[in-house]
Amino acid sequence: MSRIKELPLYTYEHPRPSVTVDVAIIRPIGKEYQILLIQRAQAPYKGKYALPGGFVNMDESLEEAAQRELFEETGVENLGLTQIQTFSDPGRDPRGRVISTCFGCVLDVGDKIQIKPGDDAADAEWFELNDLPLLAFDHLTLIQAAIVKLLPSS
Repeated sequence: MSRIKELPLYTYEHPRPSVTVDVAIIRPIGKEYQILLIQRAQAPYKGKYALPGGFVNMDESLEEAAQRELFEETGVENLGLTQIQTFSDPGRDPRGRVISTCFGCVLDVGDKIQIKPGDDAADAEWFELNDLPLLAFDHLTLIQAAIVKLLPSS
């Protein structure tokens, strides 16, 4: 049984932010790199591209949420993810106060992964890092942080 189910419910005087995770999966293609993005099927930013991700459930860790969201939205699973950075600008999400932790990894040359969009992703596809579409939320900032942390000499 999850520890959270054993705890009594509390009402807090101070509002609490929502917690999300986003996942930056990068792959080398020749001398360039691509990143896996999903096309959002729901508002806000319906139709825009974003990193795979979503809200953390009460009974899971950030790492578990990152793996779950990546699988639900892209069909990709069992990747070794590294925590990139936490993003907490109060205005980063039009739905309210949302704090997001970005995870990521770089695939090895020749790694083959099957992409299957699902959950609230209308599509999932690879984009060149130097030719990204218009992105939802502050995901360009998240991608820039992932590039600095994950790629050599960036």
